[in-house]
Amino acid sequence: MASWRAVTSTNANMHPRSGTTPDVRMDLLIGTFVLRPYVFGFLAAFLAAGAVDLGVRRTLLFAAWVGPLAWLAEFTSTRIGIPFGLYNYTGTTRAQELFIADVPLMDCLSFTFLAYAAFCLARVALAGRRVPAPVMALSAGVLMMLLDVVIDPVAVRGDRWFLGRIFFYPDGGVYFGVPLSNFAGWVVVGTLGVGGYLTLGRLGGWTATSGRQPWPGIALYYAVFGFNLAVTAWIAEWKLLVASTTVHLATALLLWSVSQRPAEGLGLEKQQA
Repeated sequence: MASWRAVTSTNANMHPRSGTTPDVRMDLLIGTFVLRPYVFGFLAAFLAAGAVDLGVRRTLLFAAWVGPLAWLAEFTSTRIGIPFGLYNYTGTTRAQELFIADVPLMDCLSFTFLAYAAFCLARVALAGRRVPAPVMALSAGVLMMLLDVVIDPVAVRGDRWFLGRIFFYPDGGVYFGVPLSNFAGWVVVGTLGVGGYLTLGRLGGWTATSGRQPWPGIALYYAVFGFNLAVTAWIAEWKLLVASTTVHLATALLLWSVSQRPAEGLGLEKQQA
């Protein structure tokens, strides 16, 4: 994820520990866990919430689709700027955590729980309606992007907290140092991630939008938000703190309003009992 990106296209393959022997890979995998415990904590929460909500197999299917998709998006963005806009990795953690090409493993993992959490929030907001799969996917994509409105501005200030200065945008950005193209990319990746899962569900003959219990996923969404908001306060970025809080208060109000409106008012057919 942009907020937890770790690092450089130019230096990524130059460190002596960048070999591919099993021992080196295992050392780096352990190093990833030690360096990014918060990512693995959120990942564990996703797996637990998903198992209760979707079941183990569908949760693993979700991760198996979103993870590689996220890796591809990161890989192409560091080369041609699509879909997140062009950014560069600094290479500072190459000897400490596992990379796939020049993309850190933890980055791909983080997209899985962010997309799932956004999917849960979208499902609850649109509950009781026959929502076309593209609408559900786009809603989840937008909600995932709104998390990044909090995440990425904190990440570009990583030298002021334990993330470290692991990446940067060469041309900066208008929103607290983040270009708007990054947020557009998050909508695209979130929409494709959830949309791909919904398509796999349709092809598999099961209703992918259904689930037993989305609320743990919503708790995960706001846990990620709270984590990044706490970091924002820790580094004393008060304007960013106000902006992030305002965005998500407005989002929560909008979601509550949507959930309370009749389906007809949204142009969506009410589900039959």
